[in-house]
Amino acid sequence: MIGRSDQVAAMVSKAPELFPELIAGLWSEDPLVRMRAADAAEKVTRKKRELLLPYKRELLGLMAETEQQELRWHLAAMVPRLWLKTRERQIAISSLNRYLEDGSSIVKTSALQGLADLAEDNPSMRPRVIEILREATRSGTAAMKARGRKLLIRLEG
Repeated sequence: MIGRSDQVAAMVSKAPELFPELIAGLWSEDPLVRMRAADAAEKVTRKKRELLLPYKRELLGLMAETEQQELRWHLAAMVPRLWLKTRERQIAISSLNRYLEDGSSIVKTSALQGLADLAEDNPSMRPRVIEILREATRSGTAAMKARGRKLLIRLEG
């Protein structure tokens, strides 16, 4: 499924000037290319989140409009890595809340993680996110329950 995205991520990590080409793959006509580009971009930006900054507006737009589950779960991880202004954070939160209604357990679990990541730096959103996480630990999928428990420890601890 991931093809050579690990190798691409390693290559782009060593040569960040290639990142624009990788990001362009998120808008490919081919859903497989979009999926693999998203996977590689997410991996690269775990350590180099600053590479996302020039694409903030485009990523927020893509996050709001994409229906492809693989893009959704990777965007749920990447967008919270951005330095977001209040309005941008609201757009991200809105998308992540919609992702909680997705048919994919992976997308829902990724949305929980994204909301928790945003709440970590924004104390005003913590009570609502904690409420969402508690609900997920009661009625979510097995993956949502497990992730929800871990995230509650992080946010409440």
